[in-house]
Order: sequence, then structure tokens, then C-alpha cells
Amino acid sequence: MKEKRNVHLKVQELCDCYATNDPLKEMSTIKNEEDQDEAALKWLALTALHGVNSNAEKITISRSKDGEINVTANYRRSELPSPGSDVGTKILEAVREITHIESDKGKTPLALGIRNDSIEVQVEMTSEEGKENVTLKFPE
Repeated sequence: MKEKRNVHLKVQELCDCYATNDPLKEMSTIKNEEDQDEAALKWLALTALHGVNSNAEKITISRSKDGEINVTANYRRSELPSPGSDVGTKILEAVREITHIESDKGKTPLALGIRNDSIEVQVEMTSEEGKENVTLKFPE
């Protein structure tokens, strides 16, 4: 029987684990990982680290009607490595589980402990005409 741990705590542990790694390099290999649930949480942690390290304003993951996943970041409007369709879907599920946003639209603050500090990321979720977006807005 697989133990179901607190997803938020697991993301924070992964933030601590990967704090000294290159988030973009690690993100580029996510879609090849076997455990997609773990890969989704790792991707969330790496995204938070990248956002903090790169002074990002916000990072958005989008899933189109046909299941294609795209990730964009606002600082110099650039596209980040996609986690792939399967892991991307798991990321959206994990964010819903962490934030408890059940409706098509919602936003909530999310506190993340990173090493000896913490940040509060604003999480916004939207779903319209089969397309879903999760946006992580980072503090200035």
C-alpha cells in the first residue's frame, strides 16, 4: 500500500533538496521520469526555485484542449522546458490538491519554505473551454 504524504510538505522538502541545483537543467529532464506523481512535485519545487532565483514575476503552465502543455515565465517572456503531457497533468492535479481550488477559477496564497527562508507565492487557477492555466506569481 502506497503512503500518501502531504503534497505541500513534499514540495517544500524538494525545494530544500534541489536548492543548490540548476532548476532549468533539472526541469528539462522531468518528462523522462518514471514516477509521474513525484515528477510533478519535483517540477513544482524547481519552478518555485527558478522563479525566486531568476526574479520572475510569474510562471504559467497551460494545458490546451488536446492535452499539450506549455510553460511561460514573465520576466523576459520566455518559454521554460515543458514537463510533458503526462507530468503536466499531474502538476495541475497536485496544485489543486495543495490549494484546494476546486472551481474553474480561484486564487490563494501558498507559503513555501526554502532553506532557512520562506516566500509566499500567489497561485491562480483558471479553466475555460477545456484549457487550464496555473499561474504562480512571485513576490517582488
